[in-house]
Amino acid sequence: MTVIDEPARDDAPAGTPPAPDATPPDATPPDAPHAGGPSPGALFARALTEDPAGAEVRFGFTLTDAFQPGRERPRLTARDLFLKQRVGSGTVHGWSETRPETEVRAESGMREDTYRFGAAGYAVRPVTAWVRIPGELAGHPDALAHFVDRRLMVRLGTAENRALTRDVLDHPGVRSLAWTGSYTEGLLAAYDEIEQSGGTAHAMMVNPRDYYRELVGSGSLLADLAREQVKVCRHRQVAPGCALVGDFAMAARLLDAEQSVIKVAEPPPGALDRTDPGTGTAVCAVVHESVAVQLPTHFFHVVPG
Repeated sequence: MTVIDEPARDDAPAGTPPAPDATPPDATPPDAPHAGGPSPGALFARALTEDPAGAEVRFGFTLTDAFQPGRERPRLTARDLFLKQRVGSGTVHGWSETRPETEVRAESGMREDTYRFGAAGYAVRPVTAWVRIPGELAGHPDALAHFVDRRLMVRLGTAENRALTRDVLDHPGVRSLAWTGSYTEGLLAAYDEIEQSGGTAHAMMVNPRDYYRELVGSGSLLADLAREQVKVCRHRQVAPGCALVGDFAMAARLLDAEQSVIKVAEPPPGALDRTDPGTGTAVCAVVHESVAVQLPTHFFHVVPG
């Protein structure tokens, strides 16, 4: 087995332009997934050339953090909405605030005065994506590297969007809010509900279908939200007609172990499309992360009524 360990990066803060002439001539360009050095795909292509059956590259950072498609095509991902907390592989001890089991009205009239505090334990878990490398790419390391950087990393981003979104949607304290008028009325109702609970709904996740068919070109809603610096993340892990609205930055944390791997492995049943001919090498990419929802009261799942 060939194992390559890629150490953690020492990057400048996000948005900091590279210093003039700071990138070596043979390094990846500044907009590449791993600026300033070989890309994840290039490192894996080298490992696969050395050991086609057991190639493995370990990274001391999170691959989905390094691969940022928004550098080339402005678009937020699920991870962009949360503040990040670096953690280990064990239990992370934290807290949560939830609604009482029975609705009561506080004398103050403030909903949050009826909420209850409690201790909570959180942990990261693996998020995995799979591809099967076309056999014809063997012997073409540049093409192989590009395939890994542009296909496996995109699959991993999709898996991450799904996992982080489900972490919030599946939390038992996150309520659904049904809309019966229009989709936009449902969104605005969720924003109001969150602020009536003492939060600030600064972001939402919507399906691309609703973004383009309900929001773009329909009045001033997007401009109004942009004026309030509300973030809009569009991806397919939120069902059409629905939305996840919340105070993402304050009500939850992205727990990130900052450890990743790309490796040759045997895929579990269903991991790859059943129509895949299975002639190429199966490769997976894995990151370790999760969302710790501390204030489920500050999220609403907008759904059709």
